[in-house]
Amino acid sequence: MNTTVKKLGEAELEIMQVIWSSKEPVTSNYILQQLQGRRKWQLSTLMTSLTRLAGKGFVHCDRSSGANLYTAAIPEKDYKAGASRNFLETMYNNSIQNMIATLYSSKAIAAADVEELRDFLDKLEEEA
Repeated sequence: MNTTVKKLGEAELEIMQVIWSSKEPVTSNYILQQLQGRRKWQLSTLMTSLTRLAGKGFVHCDRSSGANLYTAAIPEKDYKAGASRNFLETMYNNSIQNMIATLYSSKAIAAADVEELRDFLDKLEEEA
């Protein structure tokens, strides 16, 4: 994936999460149904967001079956990797150590979280 990641707004991310979580192409009505309780949208609002997502290159719309079927054009893991890199660079000067230190000192993560992270990193090293 390109290292320049277009940013998703909060609502766009929610739409993409619905699309990413589906194994099959989805209709706009399916997306609207999945967002019930989180977003009080009319179908026209969703359609505007889907058009914007298509313009940004995040979704494909297949109109060949008569119904608009939406699929992700960018895999979830690729988007998250790019967004995470961007966040780390912007907020912590590309230092994961600074990020963890800030989270730990502000009590956003506990000692148990640090232990879990240590175990995870040990496993990654063993696999490498």
